[in-house]
Amino acid sequence: MIELPDTKDLAEIERVAVELASLAGAEITNALGGILAVKYKGETEAEQMWRDPVSEVDQRVEEMIRARLADKFPDHGIIGEEFAPAEATGSSDFVWAVDPVDGTTNFVNGFPLCAASIGVLWKGVPVVGAVWCGTSQALRPGVYHASAGGPLRFGTDEIVPKANPAVRRRLAGVPRPIPGRGGWETRKTGSAALECAFVAAGILEAARFESPNIWDVAAGLALLDASDAVVLTEKDGTWEPFETFAGHGAADPFTAMRTWRRPLMIGRVESAMLTSGFEVLAAAE
Repeated sequence: MIELPDTKDLAEIERVAVELASLAGAEITNALGGILAVKYKGETEAEQMWRDPVSEVDQRVEEMIRARLADKFPDHGIIGEEFAPAEATGSSDFVWAVDPVDGTTNFVNGFPLCAASIGVLWKGVPVVGAVWCGTSQALRPGVYHASAGGPLRFGTDEIVPKANPAVRRRLAGVPRPIPGRGGWETRKTGSAALECAFVAAGILEAARFESPNIWDVAAGLALLDASDAVVLTEKDGTWEPFETFAGHGAADPFTAMRTWRRPLMIGRVESAMLTSGFEVLAAAE
């Protein structure tokens, strides 16, 4: 277990992360349903047909976030979805993982299930997360946020997930339906950050992600840690507790973070179905 930064430093970083997530959320809200300029990643037309879209909002918001961070934390590193990464300078071990619009396909189609994800890593470990979501357990948009050692909050309200014992089948975000298995009804939102926040808040019981990027889940993993959820990652065919994006003993930790892509499973600790349910999710290739 690594030694964590000073809690005062984390509190200030969390405050800025919430501010940036709120800024991104305001841009998403203002643009949702409008006519947007959209491009598709890929070098050829055939590749672009099946690759992720990029909207003008994605790029504009990430530029705004990078400018704010350069002013507030000039020595921190940044890994974002839309632009080249910037390594930390000096002795700083902080790296921000930013996805200005997670669920861009939903967003450009006017489908309001999307998020803005602002995660902060300390030596590769998620220590701060702020995820703006277009909806929530309160049926309104807002920011789920947390820092290491602190509670999960939605806005200013502390969130303590409580499952309703009268509900026999809970919801799980999985890549494809697995009817009749695991004790769950399956749902997939199209946004990994949103699903991480929803598991942390107790809206979803569990979720699985095939090959997320660091910017998709870094903030969400900080939320999950604050809510005492389980996070597992696959290595050599075995599922084990997630520890770091940087890789143990990596010669270049920043590159390890930037290129990280591994399957993840997340779930509520108190679920009586957690062990058997994860076995089902692991088999849901």
